[in-house]
Amino acid sequence: MEGKIWKGRNVLVTGANGFVGSWVAEALVNSGANVVALIRDIIPNSNLNLSGTIKKMSVVKGSLTDYRIIERAFNEYEIDTCFHLAAQAIVGVANRSPLSTFESNITGTWNVLEACRTAKRFERIVVASSDKAYGDQEKLPYTEESPLLGAYPYDASKACADILSRSYYKTYGLNVAVARCANIYGGGDLNMSRLVPDMMTSLLQGRTLVIRSDGKMERDYMYVKDAVNAYLMLGEKLGEKASGKKGGKGISGEAFNFGTGKPVTVLELVKKIIEASGRKDAKMKVLGEAKYEIKRQYLDSAKAAKTLGWKPKYGLAEGLKETYKWYERNQALFRA
Repeated sequence: MEGKIWKGRNVLVTGANGFVGSWVAEALVNSGANVVALIRDIIPNSNLNLSGTIKKMSVVKGSLTDYRIIERAFNEYEIDTCFHLAAQAIVGVANRSPLSTFESNITGTWNVLEACRTAKRFERIVVASSDKAYGDQEKLPYTEESPLLGAYPYDASKACADILSRSYYKTYGLNVAVARCANIYGGGDLNMSRLVPDMMTSLLQGRTLVIRSDGKMERDYMYVKDAVNAYLMLGEKLGEKASGKKGGKGISGEAFNFGTGKPVTVLELVKKIIEASGRKDAKMKVLGEAKYEIKRQYLDSAKAAKTLGWKPKYGLAEGLKETYKWYERNQALFRA
């Protein structure tokens, strides 16, 4: 995940104190980049704080919905690269409060894109979309040519951000690429409405594992280190255009799928989490209450493999073991 290309570069990471953003920021810091984090809220237990990465970067406190804050960050820190990872990413919150989700995920994205367009030192931006942008489709796996049919608030917001990003390439020639990732799991995810952190903290606390759905939904689960590698590879490839490297437009304006291509059901995943923990006495309870959930989702990542040379390095068992160790080390944060 480290490359010489980042050494000395001024990189803005939106949402750097979020789950995935903290890992991307850490990788960039370790690669020698001058990282600037745009953060709305200070979260003491965030992975960014726990890893000590926040002490090695500059922090701009503000909201994605405040264009002037974003514009100031780009200009004052002379940003040349942006990883736009900030979003309201909790599906339940999006269903209950769609307006705040649309403001963060749609308005926030066009603010960042517009700041990129007008910034003097800007070279490239990687925007985080999601496999949820594809919505519910009969033909699987999703390819990059599949239409974006996101119907529920979170899904629709990511589809809009995805389209806006590529529109800025088409209209203004903005050097942008979009990442559509599968479900990402790993240490540092503090969102207990997500399956992996919920199951792992339940195991550590000796509680019954409560599955809100019927357990039959299929998803593609990708370890966070593979996701970080995907984002940095996209950024490096975009750098070919920014540096004027011979060979055409590169990947600018394109979207890429990143996933394992090996979907599992919720029940299968929970069983693998139990195996990773070694707690064979764990008990499960299936509620079957989840609503507004797509039954089957998984991605075809052949384009990323061919164009970027990206492939996931972590199998599910290995990734879950590493993740469980993180929650085990930090279990004091999650005590009821």
